[in-house]
Amino acid sequence: MGITTDIAEQLTTKPQSGVASGGNGPDLPVLAVVVPCLNEELLVAQTAQRLIDFMQTLVDATRIDDNSFVYFVDDGSSDSTWKIIEDLNRRNRRVKGLKLARNVGTQNALLAGLLGVKDRVDCVVTIDADLQQDEQVIETFLEKYRQGVHIVYGVRRRNDAAWLKRFTSWFFYNMLELMGARIIKHHSEYRLVSRKALEAIAQYPEYNLFLRGIFVDIGYRSESVAFDVRRRSAGRSKHGLRKLASLAFDGITSFSVVPLRIVTGFGLLIFLFSGIMTLFYLYEKFMGRTPPGWAGTVIPIYFLGGVQIMFLGLVGEYIGKIYKEVKARPRFIKDEELF
Repeated sequence: MGITTDIAEQLTTKPQSGVASGGNGPDLPVLAVVVPCLNEELLVAQTAQRLIDFMQTLVDATRIDDNSFVYFVDDGSSDSTWKIIEDLNRRNRRVKGLKLARNVGTQNALLAGLLGVKDRVDCVVTIDADLQQDEQVIETFLEKYRQGVHIVYGVRRRNDAAWLKRFTSWFFYNMLELMGARIIKHHSEYRLVSRKALEAIAQYPEYNLFLRGIFVDIGYRSESVAFDVRRRSAGRSKHGLRKLASLAFDGITSFSVVPLRIVTGFGLLIFLFSGIMTLFYLYEKFMGRTPPGWAGTVIPIYFLGGVQIMFLGLVGEYIGKIYKEVKARPRFIKDEELF
């Protein structure tokens, strides 16, 4: 699948060249916009054009260096996404790309993009390929960056999604907060990160990534900027309820031991309840009354059996994460890079 004729003609306006220093002067930052992609053949050319046009506006307004670029990360797409990125790269010097050997998930794809541009830029903005996040807000991000802010979070102000998705999003953030994970509410993966923060993120070797928590954990100066969510123009969202639930669980288990403490507390409550039941049984025996029958025996057995299996599964999740960390396998493998 190729690029549409109109977009292709617009993308040929700049000659091919590489990133170099001193494009507009030493005081202007080189910006990279990292865009993770998974089967986005319907959107990637349109997204590239919008980002390139906006980036040129920032260059003309002397907000960023002329060597700034868009960096697409193909997270193991099975459609024509990478072929389109290759075509875009041949036609316009601002389009760069990284193809991963297989699908590794949004978190690892974002990390691959961040580490891939770390030594080439002064700051990075990460944004979704569907551009539901307003790219115009990047100018405000840059203003915060010039004021010395190292991490600028894009926070959703308005969301026109279905009520179920809004509810699950609300539940996601509140559950993470309740479990002790430090996060920025209603922040997805739309943010600006300085080079200093990129150097810090490179020091986190963990396999189970939760970038929303890691950036908060770094502790550098940060601020939030509100934006409105737009509707997707084509294709389907890759962030379904299952992936959202998996991300929430990763966030909780990566940054909190509260679930394990809940297990301990629940075990203590069961122990106290068992002690009370034992005293009640002895009292009934002493008074010469018949103790409760099978229901009083069978129901607690089933209840305790279910609780034990559930808690063993929870502890197993933590052990499984430890297992993955100990093996220290690569979080992503690069297949091809376009620069």
